[in-house]
Amino acid sequence: MLSHRTRNSDSAQAYRSLVARFPNWEEVIDAPTADVESAIAASTWPEQKAPRIQAALRWIRDEGGAISLDFLEELTPYEARFWLERIPGVGPKTSAAVLSFSRLRMRALPVDSHHHRVAQRLGLISDKLDVGPAHAVLEAMLPPDWDAQQVYDHHEVMMFLGQRICTYQSPKCRQCPLLDLCPTGQRRTGATLL
Repeated sequence: MLSHRTRNSDSAQAYRSLVARFPNWEEVIDAPTADVESAIAASTWPEQKAPRIQAALRWIRDEGGAISLDFLEELTPYEARFWLERIPGVGPKTSAAVLSFSRLRMRALPVDSHHHRVAQRLGLISDKLDVGPAHAVLEAMLPPDWDAQQVYDHHEVMMFLGQRICTYQSPKCRQCPLLDLCPTGQRRTGATLL
């Protein structure tokens, strides 16, 4: 939730500040929302995220019996994502990020706006496919023998490519290592697909 529309460095700073200020998750739930908002001020829209985080923690405690997601280790990635997406405010990206980035290290593909844009320009998904539904489509394209680390690495590479080369406004198609495979880059540069 902290990372939504927030740079990685800022969401990491917000998380560090949150755990430094509140020694445990119960204290986050019980704290005045303004205090949580202050702790996560480095993220975008802390005034929206603070009450959502408190509500999500409350939901996890009430549904799972404790403020812990350790029990998800016993589920398949599909089952774990289904459980997480029942939490108000948690969608495909957040559920995949929790499973992939946390100590759970499960095979789940988070698709952020950068990854989504690269996939659209490569022609892997339709320009009309929103980021939410794109998770299942793109994850189904992954080699079945990839483990959680390989899926994580793939996400990082796609995100980096979208942030540095395949940018929203001025993509640097001639510098792209995937130009030979990219119909959008081919059109923009006048090059030819392999």
